[in-house]
Amino acid sequence: MTKIDPIELSRALIKRPSVTPADEGALDVLEGVLKELGFKTTRLKFAEVDNLYAQFGETAPNLCFAGHTDVVPPGNEAAWASPPFDAEIKDGKLWGRGAADMKSAIAAFAAAASRAIEAGAVKGSLSFLITGDEEGPAINGTKKVLAWLHEQKIRINHCLVGEPSNPEIMGDMIKVGRRGSINCWLKVKGKQGHVAYPHRAQNPIPALLRKLLRLSETPLDDGYERFQPSNLEITDIHIGNPAHNVIPEKATARFNIRFNPNWTGPSIDAWLREQLDALATETGAKYELETIVSGEAFLTTDMNFLSLIADCVEKETDKRPEYSTSGGTSDARFIKDFAPVAEFGMVGATMHQTDEHVGLSDIETLTDIYEAIIAGYFQKFGGVQK
Repeated sequence: MTKIDPIELSRALIKRPSVTPADEGALDVLEGVLKELGFKTTRLKFAEVDNLYAQFGETAPNLCFAGHTDVVPPGNEAAWASPPFDAEIKDGKLWGRGAADMKSAIAAFAAAASRAIEAGAVKGSLSFLITGDEEGPAINGTKKVLAWLHEQKIRINHCLVGEPSNPEIMGDMIKVGRRGSINCWLKVKGKQGHVAYPHRAQNPIPALLRKLLRLSETPLDDGYERFQPSNLEITDIHIGNPAHNVIPEKATARFNIRFNPNWTGPSIDAWLREQLDALATETGAKYELETIVSGEAFLTTDMNFLSLIADCVEKETDKRPEYSTSGGTSDARFIKDFAPVAEFGMVGATMHQTDEHVGLSDIETLTDIYEAIIAGYFQKFGGVQK
């Protein structure tokens, strides 16, 4: 049995500059390791995005580890203490883009899988669903792999996503759900004219500002179990008027709403239009609204699965992790339609930052936690899933 060093595998993955959607051989590295462990692997390429599904075993239950090898751009590489894709080890830490988010977690689970397989602990199937499109549009990644699995009649019974769930210390937090997200573009139409003759024009800017203020100042809800209140944040206002003496014809804005399970994408859209219709009557200014839902809110309620993860984390860290739904979106938003899903991975304090890094001891601890989860999972769920 091939022995996997999670730190060295983390370094090998980080050295592949897989900035979305480029793969640069990152999936080749992982696939090679998994094949040596006896996993049956399938590469799935959709448009320019490469993905990997690998499975050990053929019977239920199927515990899936989901994650991504793509990373965000490093930014100004000269600002890094060491090159972002050199995977340097220094001061007891591993430095590089993807160290926290989330190549070290992938390596840790691969190492844990090798130990579990060698110990004969896999009483069912163990699988990896790894995409190269999580940090990008998320169109040709996990979502399409899940559709392929459905077509192949391959069922995932539970899924653990290796996103960096711990804010500061290993053992801080398990993500048990996520808020939904809806991106919105609002355009208010007016009539162009000379600023000295405002009666001959209709300025769309005051109307746009009134709409934005009304929307942002109106509470959406008071929260939901394990969720904070939904919030609307204005992210851009654009006029694009180069002239100082011309009232513009239109004014546009962009905003995002993160919503809890009190809402769905369609119900948020309907609420927005109801509010804007009333404001259009008040201001006499017509509007256009475009919305795109990037994910619905969800909450995992399979406490047998969640308590297993929490017990394993507490055993290895002496810290009982918090169940949380904080943070942005992840590919768990797609997986939740196929299986109960939770997220636990590295400490994410430096993710997406210059000099991203993780502690070497945290990689080893996470590997131990994952090994315990795998063994505990098949003890608890083996033979009971169909």
